[in-house]
Amino acid sequence: MSRSERPPIGETPQRSLTEKIGKDLPRRYRAEKRFRRLGLAAVIVALSFLVFLFGSIIGSGYTAFRQTYIELSVTFDEAAFASENLAAADFPGLVKQSLRSMFPEVRERSALKQLYRIVSPSAAYTLQDMVARNPNLIGSTQKIWVLADDDVDMLLKGQISSEGEEANRRLKDNQLAWITSLREQGRIETRFNTTFFTAGDSREPEQAGIRGAVMGSFFSLLITLLLSFPIGVMAAIYLEEFAPDNLWTNIIEVNINNLAAVPSIIFGLLGLAIFINFFGMPRSTPIVGGLVLTLMTLPVIIIASRASLKSVPPSIREAALGIGSSKMQTVIHHVLPLALPGMLTGTIIGMARALGDTAPLLMIGMIAFIVDIPGGVTDPATALPVQIFLWADSPERAFTEKTSAAIMVLLAFLIIMNAAAVILRKKFEIKW
Repeated sequence: MSRSERPPIGETPQRSLTEKIGKDLPRRYRAEKRFRRLGLAAVIVALSFLVFLFGSIIGSGYTAFRQTYIELSVTFDEAAFASENLAAADFPGLVKQSLRSMFPEVRERSALKQLYRIVSPSAAYTLQDMVARNPNLIGSTQKIWVLADDDVDMLLKGQISSEGEEANRRLKDNQLAWITSLREQGRIETRFNTTFFTAGDSREPEQAGIRGAVMGSFFSLLITLLLSFPIGVMAAIYLEEFAPDNLWTNIIEVNINNLAAVPSIIFGLLGLAIFINFFGMPRSTPIVGGLVLTLMTLPVIIIASRASLKSVPPSIREAALGIGSSKMQTVIHHVLPLALPGMLTGTIIGMARALGDTAPLLMIGMIAFIVDIPGGVTDPATALPVQIFLWADSPERAFTEKTSAAIMVLLAFLIIMNAAAVILRKKFEIKW
């Protein structure tokens, strides 16, 4: 050590180092505080965007859970039921006659057309269903609540304005006057929109519902779960516990990892080429959608299952083998039960991804306009995210709130599935 490097007399090298560290501590503490503030700011910004997203969706969609109804006094004239076939009766004429009796001063043909438009075209089907259930209604007069037209519904919800020039409004002056008169008579009210949850798709917004899409998603996910979970778990067990460490196994592992990152639309193209074009399976059916989603979720389930198997300590395997268990008995009776919670968590996360994915289903034709509720895996159907896509492309203002409401339902399902994955992991997790 040179003269210049020697510490002053009475000062040891250890003391000099301690003082240097002590002088540097305030700077490091300040840097740590800055980093913590930056992290907190990042969390606040992320939460702000999340709140804004959820707020905009809920603000646009909560009104869809309420629907406007109009009360009509309908006379089921026996003359309208001359034919024995009830479906041949003039039910639209009964609705029009009821509206004319409520506003007898309306006589011009153009004004009558505008009057008829304040109620939904589904009013005639409502009357038909009532007579089909109770034919004794023929010859009587009944007060019946029917769906209002979507423009009337939007007006009463404040989604469209009654101000401005008549030519630029969806509802004309005389229609606004009729709506005001009906409200004063207590013939207009809003109720919980059960149609949204019980009906299929429709060209008329007030008649459109998500039940068909929900059932299509349910059947598709059922096929996906029945195929992807057992295949994924068995593949993970083989690769982790039984497969030899050679070139082919390494190639398979690399491909599984790569498939987990492949864009979902590629799986849709694969399903279109194999299941529809080669095997000739029907388009726009949950069975094809389930097969495509199975291909998409298999890599995720295999990777999660292998990670769960790796988390089981080797001592469990060694103890089982030490008391005479075979390799298969060790895996089935000792390793698999301990790894199962992680496998279930990975499966639920993969299913949640499949529930919210749209691109692969578009490629196999599940974008078709389907009115009927599917009753099985081979019936034509659409899926909830595809239904949202279709409604978002519709020009009617009423479909905007339907789109947001359907997104709220989809988000609710996704939150429930992810919460179930967290609960399963917390409940069955074993820490070694």
